[in-house]
Amino acid sequence: MSEITTEADRIVGALAAGGGGLDPYPLYAQLHELGEASLLTPGLLPYSAAAFGYRAVDQIMRDATFEVHDALRLEPMSPTWREHPVLVTLMNSMMFSNGVRHGRMRALFRKVFTPRRVQEMEPDVIAIAAELLDRIELLGAGGTEVDYMAEFAYLLPARVVGRLLGLPDSDISWFRAQVDVINDWLDFRRKGPEVLAAADRAATDITAYYLELIAQRRAKPEHDLISDLTKAVDGGTHEVTDLELVGNLLVLFNASFSTTIHLFGNALPLLLSGSEGRSQLIAEPAAYVEEVLRYDTPAHVFIRVAGKDTEFLGLPLQEGQLVAVLTGAANRDPQRFAVPDLFDPARRDNQPISFGAGAHYCLGAALARTEAQLALPMVVDRFPALALGSDPVRTDQFILRGYKSLPVTVSSLVTAGGTSDASG
Repeated sequence: MSEITTEADRIVGALAAGGGGLDPYPLYAQLHELGEASLLTPGLLPYSAAAFGYRAVDQIMRDATFEVHDALRLEPMSPTWREHPVLVTLMNSMMFSNGVRHGRMRALFRKVFTPRRVQEMEPDVIAIAAELLDRIELLGAGGTEVDYMAEFAYLLPARVVGRLLGLPDSDISWFRAQVDVINDWLDFRRKGPEVLAAADRAATDITAYYLELIAQRRAKPEHDLISDLTKAVDGGTHEVTDLELVGNLLVLFNASFSTTIHLFGNALPLLLSGSEGRSQLIAEPAAYVEEVLRYDTPAHVFIRVAGKDTEFLGLPLQEGQLVAVLTGAANRDPQRFAVPDLFDPARRDNQPISFGAGAHYCLGAALARTEAQLALPMVVDRFPALALGSDPVRTDQFILRGYKSLPVTVSSLVTAGGTSDASG
């Protein structure tokens, strides 16, 4: 193992080791003093370079020279990868595909997962949010603490994407648990054999579940995304296999669920930390959500592979070398955002790179934004006395930064009889 020889080695190493309990932003500020990107000492980390400036991150994600890790890249590193269902499932998705194969699958999903489809989901978002807020009001009566993550931030995105795909509400809790296991394995610090084995079991179960649901929708279509996907494939205009459908449905659920959870969670302390948060959110929900995405983004790291020997911003890279693309740092780049450590919902020209860029731009981005813009104002409108409760608990991941638990109270006072004088 090589020794730390540069400031970039030290900082990126600390980020990689720190996990969810680490505040990465002071380290990002130190990275920005080094420029936009840096080589890393060979053998110290899996990555040969890191991109952390906004321009560098945007450029590398749009450059077709830099690829995602696909089956062709995986083969020489792990010849037995096909023995692991989680790897087989993920490699069947556009998230882990490049070039023509990626474009073939992406075209199918873009055909059916349209802006109109997202707009059609708005009544579902509002109805599900209202139902969850009713439950929170009951749970929080008398000043009792409620875990906002468990009762709202997790359930709303899960039920919305479940409704989009056509998953029964009764299956969402099980499905979310399987996706959490796979996300645990995807976190670059947590790839031990036990974590991999659990992810394999989850992928096997999800595959069986989706294959059965695809068969049901073929036989009896409904008004959901899976029905439309199978109809487009069976119509002969898109050559996508059922196993590729499964891989991409898993990724779509993940993209529309995992990051949105932490968007809701990361937004709440910001909303409650100042006197103007509520009014700013109500006045300009889209601008407020964009600033949350910039200031405390859920997704902090993407990985890219050099598809050939190349040079990036003056840094020489060899084919197959990995680059850590730090979107969390890019969103705090002082060369792109004035006073980047200030939370400012009125910020002009605010274009966070939280959902990536280029060919692999997140499919679920529009749905995530819509959910937050609709539901966050409902939360603060419903509970004027909403306040943070006991100590929150951070997730133990770094790639997806957020909260595991975020206790809140929704009542300001408790009467002598033990009931709240106002639930909001």
